[in-house]
Amino acid sequence: MKKKTKRAVPAFASEAEEAAWWFENRKLHDREFAAAVKKGEAQVLTARSCGADRGLQSQDAARVVSLRVPEADLALARKQAEQKGLPYQTYIKSLLHETLAEREKRKAG
Repeated sequence: MKKKTKRAVPAFASEAEEAAWWFENRKLHDREFAAAVKKGEAQVLTARSCGADRGLQSQDAARVVSLRVPEADLALARKQAEQKGLPYQTYIKSLLHETLAEREKRKAG
């Protein structure tokens, strides 16, 4: 019987860095996932198996907000997100998070 090897996922400094790593390694992960499905090793996750029954998801739920963004900024964000292989809304959220965290560090330091 072949021993399973777990892929080591490195620690990331930012969500953008993590997204870039997953994008760069997507073909390898796609092959491994397809092989796991073929072998019957993949599982379907449900809200219950992910911890919703313990209230874990509700703690991390994001609030929905609407923002007016200049068309030029939105176009630039979409272009940059596409280059990184990300949905543009995810990319904008990561930029917002990183900027806020950086400003908080500067304020504290």
